[in-house]
Amino acid sequence: MPYRRLPNTDSARIKALHTLIEKAAETDFQQLPLSPALLTEAQEVLTRLERLSARYQQMYTLQVKANKQFLVKMKNVRMYLSHFVQVLYLSVIRAEIKQEQLAYYGLGSEKLVVPDMTTYEQILSWGEKIIEGENKRISRGGVPIYNPSIAKVRVMYSLFKEAYQNQLLHKKATNRILREISDYRETADQLIGRIWDEVEKSHMGLPAEKRLDLNRQYGIVYYHRKNEMVE
Repeated sequence: MPYRRLPNTDSARIKALHTLIEKAAETDFQQLPLSPALLTEAQEVLTRLERLSARYQQMYTLQVKANKQFLVKMKNVRMYLSHFVQVLYLSVIRAEIKQEQLAYYGLGSEKLVVPDMTTYEQILSWGEKIIEGENKRISRGGVPIYNPSIAKVRVMYSLFKEAYQNQLLHKKATNRILREISDYRETADQLIGRIWDEVEKSHMGLPAEKRLDLNRQYGIVYYHRKNEMVE
């Protein structure tokens, strides 16, 4: 005996409600297998669910697009920061900059190793330290490093920081609408369950094959158990 199962995706929920409403629209009012109040509620829930789903898709698309741009800016700033530190170390090796001045940048003087800038947070932290360190050294009479200059590094860092903040905002907006959809799914599922109960109850006196076929026309989805014969 086939069993019914509630939709488990938003598109399936929307499809189930659409099927019900379209079938009800072509059915004589007196032959409807559910109450007018329940049908009205279905229309309201469908409208809300479609609107939420569309908003989520819009937010998600914007987030994906922004993330692609963000990754480019992250790659650029990491390259410029890394290159700047390497040039700084070469200047120390050539004795053009005093080794103890590396402390201005938050860099150790024992091992001339480019700091780890794998994560967003590390890039933000090291970018700020390196820019402040170079400004501090220059303010004390040091000769500016060129190729890349700290001005160019600062531009790349600012672009990255702005893109990072924008990405956080996009993610926050997407998560907010996703939570709203998640909360509303329970309402939709409860409504669909009540509708299916009424439809099945209304068709209870019909022969099995005709009953199942008519129920399906109102959006009820049936599944056959494993190893069950399908007629």
